[in-house]
Amino acid sequence: MSDAFSRSTAPLDLAGIGIGPFNLSLAALLDGMEGIDACFFDAKPCFDWHPAMMLPDVELQSSFLKDLVTPVCPTSSWSFIAYLVAQRRLFTFLNAQYEAVPRQEMANYFAWAGKGLPNLRFQTPIREIDLEARHFRLTYDSGSVLARNIVVGTGSRPFVPAWATNHLGPRFFHCADIGHRLDDLARAERIVVIGGGQSGGEVVDHLLSSERLPRSIRWLSRRHNFEPINETPFSNQVFSPEYVDAYRRLSDERKKTALENSILTSDGLSISTINGIYRKLYRLRHIDCAPIDVAMMPSRTVVQVERQGEEYRLVARNSFDGGIEVFFADAVVLATGFRFVVPDALHPIAHRLYRDAERRLMPGDDYALAWDGPRENRIFAQNAGRFSHGIADSQLSLMAWRSATIINALVGRAVFDLTLPDPILVWPSETPQERAVGLAYS
Repeated sequence: MSDAFSRSTAPLDLAGIGIGPFNLSLAALLDGMEGIDACFFDAKPCFDWHPAMMLPDVELQSSFLKDLVTPVCPTSSWSFIAYLVAQRRLFTFLNAQYEAVPRQEMANYFAWAGKGLPNLRFQTPIREIDLEARHFRLTYDSGSVLARNIVVGTGSRPFVPAWATNHLGPRFFHCADIGHRLDDLARAERIVVIGGGQSGGEVVDHLLSSERLPRSIRWLSRRHNFEPINETPFSNQVFSPEYVDAYRRLSDERKKTALENSILTSDGLSISTINGIYRKLYRLRHIDCAPIDVAMMPSRTVVQVERQGEEYRLVARNSFDGGIEVFFADAVVLATGFRFVVPDALHPIAHRLYRDAERRLMPGDDYALAWDGPRENRIFAQNAGRFSHGIADSQLSLMAWRSATIINALVGRAVFDLTLPDPILVWPSETPQERAVGLAYS
């Protein structure tokens, strides 16, 4: 943290806890905006987006135009296009004709913005946040700072099922750590990968591409099949502001149904990953005749794990035919997703956050959490509203739009024009009056 910042005693208008892509988007849109004093804090030495998950050739599952700023401020100097121009490779990038942008390229773009934005403070972990009179006090190792509002952007954490928590280690780990475990995997003869989404697919694809193949791979998924991401034009409308607006009005029961119905728009496998795995299996089996036993096993739910010496014994239920199966592995990779967790720094005021019947936080339309504190002191939350705001909340697709929504709420006026367009798909029921108006102009 700079000396100038350390000497400042004026409260910030907004303090950000955590600098991931979502708070980076907010910082980029706030950069140079007069009248807003904002600063974002993170313990990391610099911006680094999921470094342990950057396996070779992994691809982004959303358009590069859904970057930090472009959907709401395409003239910003922090856009992906501006990054390419700054690196002097815009034409080279265009000539590459990527169907899907390499994820490492997007990570490099984020790191470029993280290095250049002046309102970021790395190596400054916020240890505690409390409310003092009319301000939040954020305490870090060498002091504290006051802020009128805070925004939580600490990201989601790897989700580890209860049956797995006691077994975590070098050969039993979540895929979020796979980049640090490749040497351990390389020594394993029998590997089980659990989870049928994109992360699981990337792990399996990497294993099948290794110079030293394991003796066996078992890929288990609870889903009925290894299904592709649903990214047709109509399906992708769930990643639109107008869908979020319609979704927000639903009852909790209907929100649950809507999430279930749209799961593959977010959590399916990319076609390139599916094709790559299938072709590798074909080559290994029928061309190379490689001595590897690979089984793709959908409809399996792991219910129990035991460690027996240096191996793991897994028990799974097969929902296809009701059978019970037992697997033995030298290494287990969990591709079981991520969950939002309230950061430890919020512990002093966490009990003041309202929750619903399922213990979920309750972000409002402007992404401010419902709590019992003063209305002028808001706690905005990024990536905490998958249930409240829909399936796009944890994705990159709407991060710029969400950041603009937060900024508009923060300043109390429409800095960004977020007027909703006429929807391509009409989700909510039309009233008789609306239908009559539509007929009158047809």
